[in-house]
Amino acid sequence: MHTLENSSIVIVGVGGQGTLLASRILGTIAVENNWNVKVSEVHGMAQRGGTVITFVRMGDAAVSPLIEAGGADYILAFEEMEAMRALPYLKKGGALIGSTQQIMPMSVVTGAAQYPCGLKETLQGKADCRLMDAYAMAEQAGEKRAVNLVLLGALCALTGGDITQWEAAVRQCVPAKLQEVNLRAFHMGAEFVHTH
Repeated sequence: MHTLENSSIVIVGVGGQGTLLASRILGTIAVENNWNVKVSEVHGMAQRGGTVITFVRMGDAAVSPLIEAGGADYILAFEEMEAMRALPYLKKGGALIGSTQQIMPMSVVTGAAQYPCGLKETLQGKADCRLMDAYAMAEQAGEKRAVNLVLLGALCALTGGDITQWEAAVRQCVPAKLQEVNLRAFHMGAEFVHTH
């Protein structure tokens, strides 16, 4: 059984996808549980759609804000190629929760490179993966930018989190007018893990 306490989480995506909000919500949950927590944000070219990586360490794992290769209990990946790039961080027995969304980098848009094929199959062959079309789920919930909440819902379900506590953390971190749509996305992610 996966648990959140004493865990190290790598959150990876593309600039503007809400990785930082996800780390804020996880930090809030850690504080509510009186766990030590350290968050470290590593930005690429975030404003240009570049890679953004955030490290979240909780409980006894929170000795340093950085996570080394093979040190992450969980990876939350907002985009398929970013999931592949982050895979070396995952420890043996860890879990990857990822969106199958593909965001074309500038090198692909300009024709200088091709987006890799078969990433989903490759990821599933290398780790305990919970891959879902989180973008479509967020859109169905009413806010396509809520991919972060879909993935957090999946993490909550995978780790047996107290759903009421997670909902409270979402309300604390998300503006009032966006809370209900974000909570719908959160519950869709949790339901995905319960049914797959």
